[in-house]
Amino acid sequence: MARARVHDFHEDEVLGKAYDWPLLKRLGRYLIPYKRVVYLSIALALGLSVTEAVGPLIIGWIIDGPIQGGSTGGLALWSMIYLAVIAVGLVLEYASFYLIQWTGQMGMRDIRHEIFAKFQRLHLQHFDKNPVGRLLTRVTSDVSVLNELFAAGVVALIKDALLIVIVTVWMLWLSWRLTLVIYLAVPVIFLISWVFRMRVREAYRTMRARLSRLNAFIQESVQGMRTVQVFNREPLSMDQFHELNTALCDAHRATITNYAWFFPAIEFVTNLSLAGLIVAGAVLATGETVSIGVLVTFVIWLQRFFRPIQDLSERYNVLQSAITSSERIFKLLDTPEEIPNPREPRPLRLERTIEFRDVWFAYHDEEWILRDVSFTVERGQTAALVGATGAGKTTVASLLLRLYDIQRGQILIDGVDIREFDKHALRRLFGVVPQDLFLFHGDVAGNIRLGHDDVSDEEIRRICEYVNAWGFISAREGGLHAPVAERGAGFSVGQKQLMAFARALAFDPQVLILDEATSSVDTETEQLIQATLAKLMASRTSVVIAHRLSTIQRADQILVFHHGRLRERGTHQELLQMGGIYRGLYELQFQGQG
Repeated sequence: MARARVHDFHEDEVLGKAYDWPLLKRLGRYLIPYKRVVYLSIALALGLSVTEAVGPLIIGWIIDGPIQGGSTGGLALWSMIYLAVIAVGLVLEYASFYLIQWTGQMGMRDIRHEIFAKFQRLHLQHFDKNPVGRLLTRVTSDVSVLNELFAAGVVALIKDALLIVIVTVWMLWLSWRLTLVIYLAVPVIFLISWVFRMRVREAYRTMRARLSRLNAFIQESVQGMRTVQVFNREPLSMDQFHELNTALCDAHRATITNYAWFFPAIEFVTNLSLAGLIVAGAVLATGETVSIGVLVTFVIWLQRFFRPIQDLSERYNVLQSAITSSERIFKLLDTPEEIPNPREPRPLRLERTIEFRDVWFAYHDEEWILRDVSFTVERGQTAALVGATGAGKTTVASLLLRLYDIQRGQILIDGVDIREFDKHALRRLFGVVPQDLFLFHGDVAGNIRLGHDDVSDEEIRRICEYVNAWGFISAREGGLHAPVAERGAGFSVGQKQLMAFARALAFDPQVLILDEATSSVDTETEQLIQATLAKLMASRTSVVIAHRLSTIQRADQILVFHHGRLRERGTHQELLQMGGIYRGLYELQFQGQG
């Protein structure tokens, strides 16, 4: 079996150079609604920094005072003060941590909400081009990375910076010479951190891109598992998964390699600085320039001084990963909505006609699906669309609903271009019965009313009886409230289509669009549906897409599509007499019968 080129599978691009500050500034906007909590967190972080810096200072005073002076009472007092400082620090740390995590969760919630709202507004062509796994990565793992920045990044960075400033001020106050010894190591640490920063950035971008590709592949494989197993595609799928998984593992190893040398390098410089501090402190203590207590204070401060610097570098991991994720999130949020609403939509109600006027449409570039299509459907008429697979019939329905916009020509309702109507009002005009119904997790009634609580259970039951769906629905435990599993598992294809009829009729639409509505039901059920449809379409404008020509013989007009063009039109008898494409399709379907 030929090996698939997995590196071409749903390629998730590695974005160009990040501009950290604009991205961080834009991320910061999500904290604005919670700015009071953020300010309080910063104030608590300042207090926590003070307690962390004061602790070593008290220890130095204890050594130089009560211990060297032999004052037991003074030792007890300073010890109690030290314990009080530690206790205050613990309380501040608890409160700061809680508020930081709360703020992070709220910011993450808002971003997820904005992304999902964007999904609702994006045109279908975006979903045609982007695999579901990639989009799920945006709303799950990418947002989780941003939570790490909100929860453990911003305020923690401020706390570490404050601690460095406070410790530096007190070190200079106690001994500028020992402070200079410590600061000799700072340029080296910043150089190491700069090299680390440059090397880890691309590694994180590559890792996020490969994770997104792996998620897309897993989603597609699970969704198509029936096909995988029926066609014995398991070995190829495993090979593809192995290649994508290995690529992600390699990207992780690249980041691990950078951390493997970074932390030991920082630790080595810290130990060198500690050795230099002890030597310098011993010399100065011998000359009585500094006391033993001051030296001990500096030794403790050294650890607390370099720890924030090390944490700052380590948090660059969080920062860089968040920047990479935010690039992708904002790229999605900035995707233009190619099906925009007009600023001042026209009022909509079908009174006379639906018209296609010189319509050209292509999903990609100029690969035309429809070419110069023109026809008119009068109010109350039934128009049937027939033709070979790929002729453009279903595309006509999608354009009527304005799920895509045409490139040339016009689609008119009562002489007004549909782009001048609110797209949501336009779609409420239609009731659609698709060829393949999608059922949501929930219950039967919820899948028919689709969240519109103004449609009562009694109305749903009446509609289900009308479309001959009540028989199998009432047979289930719970009836209308019988549970529906993911994708409608447990319902036959025919049952799903009957539910599609009920769903379409629940909102009493002016126009019915039936896309191969009887293609998946048996002959007996089809006859029941045809009887129902005859009643429904008698008072409605209807557009019927059909392969079974027996279902559309009574249509007011039949439109015959071939290679994207409207080749023939007329009634059933008129088209048979023409002896063209329609007659050929009819004879092909009914040969051998009679």
